[in-house]
Amino acid sequence: MNRSLRSDADAIIRASLKAVLPDSAVQRALRNYRPGSGRTLLISVGKAAWQMAKAALDTLGTVDDGLVITKYDHVKGPLPGLRCFEAGHPVPDENSFAATREALALVSGLSAGDTVIFLLSGGGSALFEAPLIPGTELQDITRQLLACGADIVEMNCIRKRLSAVKGGRFAQACRPAKVLSIVLSDILGDPLDSIASGPAYPDGSTCEEALAVVEKYGLSLSPEATALLGQETPKALDNVETHINGSVRELCSAAADAARALGYEPVFLTDLLSCEAREAGRFLASVLRSHVKTGKSLAFIAGGETVVHLTGNGLGGRNQELALAACEGLDGLDGAAVFSVGSDGTDGPTDAAGGYVDGESLASLKALGLDLHRILADNDAYHALQALDGLIITGPTGTNVNDVAVALLKV
Repeated sequence: MNRSLRSDADAIIRASLKAVLPDSAVQRALRNYRPGSGRTLLISVGKAAWQMAKAALDTLGTVDDGLVITKYDHVKGPLPGLRCFEAGHPVPDENSFAATREALALVSGLSAGDTVIFLLSGGGSALFEAPLIPGTELQDITRQLLACGADIVEMNCIRKRLSAVKGGRFAQACRPAKVLSIVLSDILGDPLDSIASGPAYPDGSTCEEALAVVEKYGLSLSPEATALLGQETPKALDNVETHINGSVRELCSAAADAARALGYEPVFLTDLLSCEAREAGRFLASVLRSHVKTGKSLAFIAGGETVVHLTGNGLGGRNQELALAACEGLDGLDGAAVFSVGSDGTDGPTDAAGGYVDGESLASLKALGLDLHRILADNDAYHALQALDGLIITGPTGTNVNDVAVALLKV
């Protein structure tokens, strides 16, 4: 491993993540908040829920009641006046269902003078769930969607119609109270009806689109679930005010600034990366090969969210698979590296945020008796990167604004 390049990668990751923490965005959105005549409730949902709730309390001082629903190991301590729940992601579990029941009970019977401050970040689709079908079937459908390579918008188009809180239905449950929704975006283009499946935003998708997703991927649904896909979601809400804060573009900009400070010339490629993870990795490796003779230190930056088509039973995530797939194209290339990281600090069902490889990685794999193509076919990037000391482990970051992949060329 090229230790100098790995050090630069780690520095870029640290600076990028620090720049997109949600604290200042939440505080800006709440700075001019004036409570109504009734109670103020705070409900925070998603991978960044704890951090967002803390920022809200720092700004408001106190609320009348509230709760936080986030991923396992993402609660960093007690928050005054709030109950904190941890639940399953990317597949909802019984704790997801139980915590959501608590949220629905909290907003039941509110008056027009009450306000629900609803803090939302990515991951809410699994963490915030009240299924209209048996929970085991919802879990199975979620696994099918994850395995088939469906993108996040397609996944949410299905999940909204199988839920009592998604697709604007949570805001309906809060009526007649006002809902002040503050959203940290983790979806390309910031579609508010898709972030965490839009619990407090009118749904822009249609029944026809949901059924088309089922047909496209050959999903197996019960007659009850199929019937729900034919029931339309709310298309208008009159009790919600929404603020969107944070996005992958800010993450890319922060990565560019950090790379520049280390002597690289940043080259922004896209903040709309959306393709197979391994194809993105191969592409970034090819970009470095085509610029190796420029004599410049360059940092090519791509933000977005790739997908993994599961063909094996290994362990990994989209960022790890992206990085590992770059190995072959980087082989023997001096001063070249590719890394990719999820801004929330978790990548797939692992403790890693992403992965790092460089021009020495493929030779190291071979020396260990490991076959790159077999590893990718088994979707086992985690163990391969672990053997290379190429895992990026940050722990939960407190934010969630998609992923950033960087290809470094150092002269």
